Amino acid sequence: MTNQLELFDTTIIGGGPAGMYTAFYSGMRDLKTKIIDAQDQLGGRLLTYPEKVIWDVGGVTPILCEQLISQLVQQAQTFEPTIVLGQQIAGLEHQPDGTMILTATNGEQHWTKTVILAIGYGIRKMAKLEIEGADRYEVTNLYYTVQELETFRNKRVLISGGGDSAVDWANALEPIAASVTVVHRREQFGGHERNIKKMKESSVNVLVPYRVEKLHSKDGAVIDEVTITHMVTEEQEQLEVDAIIVNHGMKSDFGPIRDWGLDIGEWNIQVSERMCTNIPGIFAAGDTVNYGSKVGLIAGTFNDGVLALNSAKLFMEPEAHKYAYVSSHNEKFKEKNKALGIVVEEEEEE
Repeated sequence: MTNQLELFDTTIIGGGPAGMYTAFYSGMRDLKTKIIDAQDQLGGRLLTYPEKVIWDVGGVTPILCEQLISQLVQQAQTFEPTIVLGQQIAGLEHQPDGTMILTATNGEQHWTKTVILAIGYGIRKMAKLEIEGADRYEVTNLYYTVQELETFRNKRVLISGGGDSAVDWANALEPIAASVTVVHRREQFGGHERNIKKMKESSVNVLVPYRVEKLHSKDGAVIDEVTITHMVTEEQEQLEVDAIIVNHGMKSDFGPIRDWGLDIGEWNIQVSERMCTNIPGIFAAGDTVNYGSKVGLIAGTFNDGVLALNSAKLFMEPEAHKYAYVSSHNEKFKEKNKALGIVVEEEEEE
């Protein structure tokens, strides 16, 4: 079987920020690299929020998700990894020589020396509004993500939820919508403290603790009003709306990977401080991992990827350097610098 397949040094499952940066760094370490993602394009969770503004990536000024994805994709392709899209990996088979065969749900197989799991929280689906008949409005004015802010210009927008995305959307829509109302079941909001404070100090109408109880439509096609219910008193009131955005979190599923024998919980894979899982040759990075000093930022996923890749390199070559040289001293970038017209002075050896 394996003689029909091309052997890769490392196969990265997952094409979000962690997976893409790991692919770039893998090229710095001169490894033959493959990225496999279940979606039809790279980007991972960021694809859900193309117009969300990201502020907390080191050295990057405020940037839209879609722009960050574009830059990450470009960077990931620096060393020309093999990219496979639209395939969900299901099976893992260890070979007598220590290599592994990965099998996708469509039957396609991939041969690799090491695996790096950068799968976030698995296959993610938006948690739907649990009101009978709500799905009929998904083609009109019930939304589960914000693709274009302009869609909501001059509209009365109700946001149901209190996570970081709900807060971010409220802040982004406040200047352009006719009104923004946030309905949340709890007093406490998720997300960055600064963003929560900004939302509460703006014109956004924050109603807590409330839940969306009923949807009302005059023509059966568009939501005109909603009934909200106080979580404690059960008192109700009606609000006129032009659009509803639901942010009740995500339902995630690791799928068949749960059957591999990994130390895996409801949301995370347990790893060491060097991103090693409990299975030799399999490493993990990004939102999917849990360890003592885990940092839940995109910047943290980049560091996870570096650690995972270095561990994979040492797994294959125990005598290799523990990490790659920085780009300014890395031979792999000399020709690339020349192609960009950048002349780098050589340091004199003492």
